[in-house]
Amino acid sequence: MPLHSKIAVFGGDKRQVYIAEALIKKGYSVCTYHLAEPIHDGEHEELHAFEDAFKECQILIGPIPLTKNTLPADALAAAFDKLLKEDHMLIGGAIPKEIVKILDEKKITYYDLMKNEKVAILNAVATAEGSIAEAIQSSVINLHGSNCLVLGYGRCGKVLAGKLKGLDAKVTVAARSEEALAYADAAGLETVHLSDLKKILPNGAFVFNTIPAVTLDKSHLALVRPDAVIIDIASAPGGIDYEYANERGLRAKLCLGLPGKMAPKISADILEDEIIRLLTGRCS
Repeated sequence: MPLHSKIAVFGGDKRQVYIAEALIKKGYSVCTYHLAEPIHDGEHEELHAFEDAFKECQILIGPIPLTKNTLPADALAAAFDKLLKEDHMLIGGAIPKEIVKILDEKKITYYDLMKNEKVAILNAVATAEGSIAEAIQSSVINLHGSNCLVLGYGRCGKVLAGKLKGLDAKVTVAARSEEALAYADAAGLETVHLSDLKKILPNGAFVFNTIPAVTLDKSHLALVRPDAVIIDIASAPGGIDYEYANERGLRAKLCLGLPGKMAPKISADILEDEIIRLLTGRCS
């Protein structure tokens, strides 16, 4: 992508600020809209209306998820449907299905950064570290020697369980997939099938949920010890019956966007590398 092509960076958290600043330093012409913080590094144009991004810029770089600090999914979809043209290019993360449909119908070139395996794995590292930080801040005991339950063993679950083990926590992985349980066992972790989760819940001092579906319902939460800490890193609305958790007075916390909160600079660097690759690759 030629350096003179205008790029609009919009919404999101501090990762978007770092991305915009990095692009400016590399000589790209950058416009910004509704960023989490003002940019003080380099010249750029700050837009006052979202539609101006479509009018003035060919490249649109949105946040992860795409709706973060921009517009609700339905309003964002309506804006894209009205304003996108074939020569636009969209880069973002966790793009909602309704917007993907519009992009496909309009034949817009787009890239979902969270579909990139490298980005997703490195993103999982920041998420895992952020989860551990949230757990430590929410508890009055050490992770060391404590019974930690990790629900799910996908990208985030694998990285999280490994880091907890490195802190000498007693880690048990609960998952549905026999393959996932086999990998967890091979990593030296205790395992239990998710259908048997209730048997071990009373022993968990820390419970980390990574499964994007209601996993800890009322019947499960009734078995959780009163002093346990529950950290939910599944995508919204999470995997916990929060209404009942509040009734019981449990310390249950939905932690969204941890990379942008806990490690925005390194997370932005990871995204910037992939964005630059996409931009330079398109003109090659």
